[in-house]
Amino acid sequence: MPLSYFDETHAIVRESARRFVAREIKPYVEDWEAAGQFPRDLYRKAGEAGLLGIGYPESLGGSEGGVFQKLVWVEELMRAGSGGLAASLGSLDIGLPPVVRFGSDALRRRVVPEVLAGRKISALAITEPGGGSDVANLRTRAVRKTIDGRDVYVLNGAKTFITSGTRADYVTVAARTGGEGHRGVSLILVPRDAPGFSSGEPLRKMGWWASDTAELFFDECIVPAENLIGAENDGFRLIMSNFQSERLTLAVMANMTGELAFDCARSYAQDRTAFGAPLTAHQTIRHKLSDMATQLEASREFTYRCAARMEAGETIFKEISMAKNVATDMCDKVTFDAVQIFGGMGYMRESSVERLYRDARILSIGGGTREIMNEIIAKQLGL
Repeated sequence: MPLSYFDETHAIVRESARRFVAREIKPYVEDWEAAGQFPRDLYRKAGEAGLLGIGYPESLGGSEGGVFQKLVWVEELMRAGSGGLAASLGSLDIGLPPVVRFGSDALRRRVVPEVLAGRKISALAITEPGGGSDVANLRTRAVRKTIDGRDVYVLNGAKTFITSGTRADYVTVAARTGGEGHRGVSLILVPRDAPGFSSGEPLRKMGWWASDTAELFFDECIVPAENLIGAENDGFRLIMSNFQSERLTLAVMANMTGELAFDCARSYAQDRTAFGAPLTAHQTIRHKLSDMATQLEASREFTYRCAARMEAGETIFKEISMAKNVATDMCDKVTFDAVQIFGGMGYMRESSVERLYRDARILSIGGGTREIMNEIIAKQLGL
């Protein structure tokens, strides 16, 4: 069994991603956090660098690569220290895969190359006001009709907490096309210029400030029927298959948030003097840092193991749900302890651990809450 999950190709991708982040993101990330957004042009730059296309077919403008190449890109993007930026720049990886895997050839060729080039932005819209994680009971409805000789869907409803919601050009929308329950859900691609489609102002959030998050509204919204993704009423299955990779990404983001917080806390504890000695001279702090490092290492290894099984083609709903919970629990604890080690300085916005602590909180909610993960695990255990 190999001692590392990464080979020479991954090292090349990591170096390319690291140079991109150092050049195009790190010098500006503090300003973007304060502004609550980053320039749209960053998508184009990432597309030109081939980073948005990792894991997508060359025939559609991608640069190929497996699970670990995508994982490397997420890790390096997170090193900029802004979970919100990583979430928005990576929003194509939750909105686009259903189009690539289940959309018609015409739909794929019209949409995917533009998104991977960074000229268009993709998003996913599932969560509804009052609905939360209850995907099977969503209320946004799409009715198939013929209007002026055209075969279309007419959508009515609303979505909320949608990453890249204010500026996404294409939104993969979960809507009810059949009866109640999960068997009546479909996925439909809604373009920004569809009649009856609008978005609200960016929502004000605890963390992920650089990510534009919005409500979406569908008021007699008309979409061509050929924008249906997969078969009608089969959307719930497509959503569930998409969640596996999304939850892996969230686990990676949690691990990286924890790693950044740990590195900051360790450096601060080595430099900060209290009672005539560095903080690391005190057993309480040393042991706290030791526990943080242990939790981080265990979580990272579990996540990598899940990634390896996914790359081998396994379907691991139980294990990826476990990995997300382990990673987000670790992240909550490590960012909390990092702020504690910093003391009052950790509560100041000029401190990086303050933002890491805020950004960490969403990770056990997004992509399915911790409680939903436990329900999945319980069902997989036959409970």
